[in-house]
Amino acid sequence: MIRARCHPALAGLLPEPTPAARALPDWFRAMPSDVAAPSLGGEAVRTFKHCPPMIDAMSAGIIMPLVTDLVIADNQVSWDWDPPILDDARISRAPVGLHVPEQTTGAPFKTASNAVIKFLNFWTLEAPKGWSLLFTHPINREDLPFRTLTGLVDCDLFTDGYVHFPAIWTDADFSGVLPRGTPVAQVIPVPRDAPTLEIGQMSPDQIARNRATQEALSSDRGVYRKRFRH
Repeated sequence: MIRARCHPALAGLLPEPTPAARALPDWFRAMPSDVAAPSLGGEAVRTFKHCPPMIDAMSAGIIMPLVTDLVIADNQVSWDWDPPILDDARISRAPVGLHVPEQTTGAPFKTASNAVIKFLNFWTLEAPKGWSLLFTHPINREDLPFRTLTGLVDCDLFTDGYVHFPAIWTDADFSGVLPRGTPVAQVIPVPRDAPTLEIGQMSPDQIARNRATQEALSSDRGVYRKRFRH
């Protein structure tokens, strides 16, 4: 279980973290199941809506939402949000911060501006003992005008601080409102003791099983979903 907590004075003012499975994007929900492919003479093909690994990745962990509307215009960011002053806490009242350009020196980030923004997070997150939390860009969300950078935090130990989300702005033409609740980070629990890697060659029995698996996948729809997925 991941435990998310906010200051009592902010309860009800913040959009809450959401299981990622409940936050699949509208474009994915609206995607048709089958489409005609001119490159195949008009034959109907299944879309990515039938891809369980893609769906499972997008459904993994939790989604952290943007705390308030951001207005983007002329390379400026503004907002109309006035949370209470927290005399017993040390956290900015602004929903975003900035990293200066020099902090990305040598990195191959392709930004649409000189700065790296930082979405501020007002929730502490606690992971189970022995687990870390991977913070990354919402998976397969190329529709967002930014790309959140990836980080890993031992949130079974760092349970009383805030993890914020640096992001590069990728859409130079974006102008308008980035709405409250926009997914700004996907948080996926990972065990701290990673499995070791063993490299070898397949045995005759493994080759036979591999061949049978490939034939099953190519001859019948839904084999992966039915046989190889929890």
